Amino acid sequence: MITIDVSAVNIALPAIRDSLSGGMTGLQWVVDAYTLMFAALMLSAGALADRTGARRAYAWGVALFTLASLACALAPGIGVLVGARVAQGAAAAIVMPASLALIRQAYHDARARARAIALWTVGGSVAMAAGPVLGGLLTDVAGWRAVFLLNLPVGAVILGLLVRVPRSPRRPAALDIGGQLTAVLALAGLAFAVIEGGHLGWTSGPVLAAAALAVASGCAFRVVEARHRQPMVPLGMLRDRRVAVPLAVGFAINATFYGGIFLLGLYYQQLRGMSAIAAGLMFVPMSVVVTATNLVSPRLAERIGRRPVIVAGQVVFVGAMLALLPLAAHTPLWLVLVLLLPLSVGGALAVPAVTALLMDAVPQERAGTASGLLNSLRQTGGALAVALFGGLLAGPGGGLSLPGMRIGLLAVAALLLVTAVLARLLLPRD
Repeated sequence: MITIDVSAVNIALPAIRDSLSGGMTGLQWVVDAYTLMFAALMLSAGALADRTGARRAYAWGVALFTLASLACALAPGIGVLVGARVAQGAAAAIVMPASLALIRQAYHDARARARAIALWTVGGSVAMAAGPVLGGLLTDVAGWRAVFLLNLPVGAVILGLLVRVPRSPRRPAALDIGGQLTAVLALAGLAFAVIEGGHLGWTSGPVLAAAALAVASGCAFRVVEARHRQPMVPLGMLRDRRVAVPLAVGFAINATFYGGIFLLGLYYQQLRGMSAIAAGLMFVPMSVVVTATNLVSPRLAERIGRRPVIVAGQVVFVGAMLALLPLAAHTPLWLVLVLLLPLSVGGALAVPAVTALLMDAVPQERAGTASGLLNSLRQTGGALAVALFGGLLAGPGGGLSLPGMRIGLLAVAALLLVTAVLARLLLPRD
């Protein structure tokens, strides 16, 4: 449910623009208002899951997400929709680390836990790949608001099933208000600068002020975390290569995948003139390949080790970005589908191994904090990629700019190549 509200909404963006009169900037904020709050609040949401118990935090998050989805569906304008997306992102931040913490406490054997995490990853990966299909179908048949209304019955079913889950233990975990506030300001300032810089100009007053706010808040965050007795991001934990490298890899993978989905949704509908449902159906092969790769990844990691799997996944992803460079308005559709296969394999291969490596690197009492940090950086990568691609994609008259698209593809490919080298050099052998 959380992940579908990223991928399905991407396909609904042109319909939202036509309905609520939002330009490219408005569409970027519809996506990033969700992912930014998701990223920023997940830092302390991990501690919240530890403090209140994973099951209780999970229930609160699902309930809030369901209500926020209703507000999105009823939004009369782009501003209200962005505000409701902020509430959705806050709820998603509570749910995500709580779900991983539930898995961590349920499976004590490392091998069984790795397979459980792989299934957890399958849910998100399938939603990310299949969401465009569902989003296109709902948008064409019932309108873009149906994408959000779908969450209401799903949320009710989740809350009903959660009654059968055993209560989770509570563990002491301080809520770091200062760290949380500075993190939100830093991410919001950075996103504003990247999104608005492509439209207002990189030297405009608001963009420079937002960039200054991001830098100042980032420095303040570092100081607050160093002085806090129980920081939400223990800086000492980041000195462990088994923690720092998976975090960097997760950031790069999500930046690539989120940016790719955002790009392709606009490419299909704006450049090729496809309907929402036709654009969504173009993602069906991705859905199949992502699911199969997610299931194979943990078994492959058991056989050859996690480090080779993580590096290989990123290298495949780099190839996927380079393969998309020749895309144009008249590229044969069969060739487009073939070029998308590496995009499906790369992240699905690496993410289960990255997540399992991180969970094994931290003690059980830090599971919520570590999972919150991983998912926070993953969502930050996605938000910044959408901000970057949105600024680059806006051509004359609001159309899709192919040169801008290619610059974005090269940027994320370079980022992936750097993190692949770091993983190869710094991660220990299994």
